[in-house]
Amino acid sequence: MSSRFSRWTLRGRVLALLGVAGALLFSVAVAEAIVATKNRQHTDVLLMEVGPLRVQGQEMLSALLDQETGVRGYAVTADPEDLVPYEQGVARERDTAARIRELAGSYPGIEADLVTVERQAEGWRQAIAQPVIEATRTSGTAAGQALLSDESRQRFDELRTSVAALQEEILTAREATARNVERTGNLLVVLLVVAGLVVALAGIALLLSLDRMVLRPLTTLAGQVRQVATGDYGHRITGGGPPEFQRLGDDVDAMRQKIAADLAEVREARERIEWVNSQLQKQAEELTRSNRDLEQFAYVASHDLQEPLRKVASFCQLLQRRYAGRLDERADQYIAFAVDGAQRMQRLINDLLAFSRIGRITAGFTDVDLNQLMAEVAAQTEPARQYADAELTWGEMPVIRGEEPLLTNLLVNLVSNSVKFRRADVPPRVHVSARLVDGEWEITCQDNGIGIEPEFADKIFVIFQRLHAKDAYPGTGIGLAIVKKIVEYHGGRVWVDTDVPEGTAIRFTLPALPADVEAATSATGTDGPSAADPDTDSDGTDTAADADGAVAGTEGTREPGNAAPTRDEPGAGAPRPDGEGTVNTTIAAAATTDGGTPDSAGGKKEAVR
Repeated sequence: MSSRFSRWTLRGRVLALLGVAGALLFSVAVAEAIVATKNRQHTDVLLMEVGPLRVQGQEMLSALLDQETGVRGYAVTADPEDLVPYEQGVARERDTAARIRELAGSYPGIEADLVTVERQAEGWRQAIAQPVIEATRTSGTAAGQALLSDESRQRFDELRTSVAALQEEILTAREATARNVERTGNLLVVLLVVAGLVVALAGIALLLSLDRMVLRPLTTLAGQVRQVATGDYGHRITGGGPPEFQRLGDDVDAMRQKIAADLAEVREARERIEWVNSQLQKQAEELTRSNRDLEQFAYVASHDLQEPLRKVASFCQLLQRRYAGRLDERADQYIAFAVDGAQRMQRLINDLLAFSRIGRITAGFTDVDLNQLMAEVAAQTEPARQYADAELTWGEMPVIRGEEPLLTNLLVNLVSNSVKFRRADVPPRVHVSARLVDGEWEITCQDNGIGIEPEFADKIFVIFQRLHAKDAYPGTGIGLAIVKKIVEYHGGRVWVDTDVPEGTAIRFTLPALPADVEAATSATGTDGPSAADPDTDSDGTDTAADADGAVAGTEGTREPGNAAPTRDEPGAGAPRPDGEGTVNTTIAAAATTDGGTPDSAGGKKEAVR
């Protein structure tokens, strides 16, 4: 029975308890209804039957006394008026007897006493009253009074005694009915008390049951949950009490197990992260050491390596000038090879220095007007463009935040590459445009040159990566790596747009000024196109293709002293006037044209807007 009860749900237990209490209350209510009905019946009998019987008993005695009084008065006076009480008493007696008989239907004793009273009253009238009246009427008062003897008085006393017995019987019936009323009333009170006790006991039982079936299991479960919450995730949570709380305990324990498993994974992940962090710390320390070594190498390269190279180049050039034509042709060729190798080594060192200095030493960002910057780029690339009969155009360019020398270097590299990698017998056409896309300026440098195959689109930004032989297109292979590093230093990305009909389109992004973004948003409702957003370049080539393979940006610094040459300086790769080496520059005319500077300044004038 206990095991069966333990399987009862909380709802079933509460309903069972309420059902028992309700059944008890219903039984008490039914009993109270029955007792109340009986109490009302007894009260009705007391008020409607027994009470009037008492009155009628008194009325019977009064009627008999009036009869006696009338007979005695008539015997004294012989006045017929004195017989009126007698006659009225007889009538009242009969009416009263009829009323008593009507009310005493449930009381046989009262009916029996009433019959006795009626018989004795009739006997008194036959034996005493009628003879006295007749004697007085015929013989006078003396004769009538003579009949009123002690015997007549005794006969009336017997009648009075019978009436008293009748009244006593009526009183007995009243007392019995009153006791019934009192008993049923007391029973009603008892039943009300019982009902109250049932309600109280049901309430107490409900409270005790709730405490046992709800509060205790919940308290126990809450204690176990708090124990787990303090960190004891291995403590098993068990639910007690009704099946609902047992299932709740199982669910909470399942959640504990899930949390414990997740925490174990988190601890394992934290340990892995700590291990990875330690490895990263070691790598960072190793990178720091490598950077120090790289800086030391840069210092050595800029001082200790360039000086011997300059001497080698200078003495080779002296040999070339002094002994030109005096040695055999092979010797002149060897000297030319030595001079060219020394100069290419010096350019390679300069390019490596320029690449390593990007982002390490900086003069800070300023507002840079790319329109003015393009004019500077046009001036710096003028010798190469005149030599190749190249045309450079650009649209309306924005103002951005950045380092002007680095941005100049960036655009010079791109324009110089477009001029260098041209098709045979086709004058180069280079167009630079800008448009605002998603809060960034997307700048495109597009040409009509030899183009880049899609499979090499990502390789060209890798340092020393070359797609052509040195004799076809001279250079060190660092120019576009410098471009990528400058773009990433400014928080942008650079890629090759392979979806162009001809030539090459290199796109890169630079963060836009907030004012430009707000102006574009207020004008179009979105970050729409910029003021300068040409769809085609000067020869009809599409420049609006979307970007593929964008590279995430990084930051760095630049060495201030490595500025690009102005239009008054000699072209990149040109010999110094003293014959010792080349101009130390990081502009694209030296780095990305990679020795492609023309030998003469002849050629057409470029179209510059």
